[in-house]
Amino acid sequence: VGAGGVLQDAERTVFFEPFANEAGVTFSEDSYAGEQAKIRAMVLSKNVTWDVVQLDHAEMIVGCDEGLYQKLDWSKIGNPEDFLPQAVQPCGVGAFAWSFIFAYDQDRITDGPKNWVDFWNLKKWPGKRGMRASARLTLEAALLADGVKNEDLYKVLATDEGVARAFKKLDEIKSQIVWWSTGAEPIERLAAGDVAVTTAFN
Repeated sequence: VGAGGVLQDAERTVFFEPFANEAGVTFSEDSYAGEQAKIRAMVLSKNVTWDVVQLDHAEMIVGCDEGLYQKLDWSKIGNPEDFLPQAVQPCGVGAFAWSFIFAYDQDRITDGPKNWVDFWNLKKWPGKRGMRASARLTLEAALLADGVKNEDLYKVLATDEGVARAFKKLDEIKSQIVWWSTGAEPIERLAAGDVAVTTAFN
């Protein structure tokens, strides 16, 4: 189970198909967009249909603590020392690093926004804003746009006041937000002209 879009297309070519050919197995695919509740429901109902899932580090830690994921048996899968130490966790291992960014259509905007404060500036850069339909990363962007320093971001977000502050900041542009769920959507919406600026995965 991957993140969908072109990332999963690449993973199919580089990982899924070569592994299936070497191991002599068949596989089916699905995509995951952060709906850990779906995994929890599968586990609780004892109707698990996914074997391997690509998910975020924080989701993996929480799910491991809840018993949603099995602990890795390194004697069967390889040497943990082949990975960066911080990538090795009891229930998973980091496969790649990514960033959460924003992008804009250079045909519509010549000198585009440079930071999250700019992203919120609808007067200087008018047009719809694409944003991930998830609290994670979206609330961080809102707080950065509201002036919270990088080093204080998660301290602020850990409070009820910080969460309220992030939603208040989102209220400033909510009439211009077009929400997206999958990794391919922001670029598709940008190319179609549905949004002028969008958050996206790199």
